[in-house]
Amino acid sequence: MTKTDQVNSPFRLHLDLRSGVPVYRQIMDQVLGAVASGRLTSGDQLPTVRQLAVDLSINPNTVIRAYRELEIRGFLDTHQGSGTFISEQRVEQDDEERRRKLDMIVSDAISRAGAEGFTAKQVLDRLKELLAEQKTRRS
Repeated sequence: MTKTDQVNSPFRLHLDLRSGVPVYRQIMDQVLGAVASGRLTSGDQLPTVRQLAVDLSINPNTVIRAYRELEIRGFLDTHQGSGTFISEQRVEQDDEERRRKLDMIVSDAISRAGAEGFTAKQVLDRLKELLAEQKTRRS
């Protein structure tokens, strides 16, 4: 999110321009990750396209693409004149599709971590630490 929004929200976007992952996809992944972890919830407002583009020093069309994809998937609602918000409804997927997507995410994370010199055990240990931190914050 923007530096201004950091005061109102614990969620921040960080881009890694060397990762090989398209910037619009990084934005999508981070918003979805924040929703999954509870850092963003239904009704939370995201920065405007213009503000996020300025804050991240990227083309506004990149932000538009990410927001549009998330809106198509049912994760965002855009209201002309008032902003873009995390949607209240979630698109339900069958268990097999959810499992397939989770397998892809985990495989990608393990591959990327391995390319950076981390082991699968180190990734698992870090995930456990992050889960414990989230539980502490929610308490």
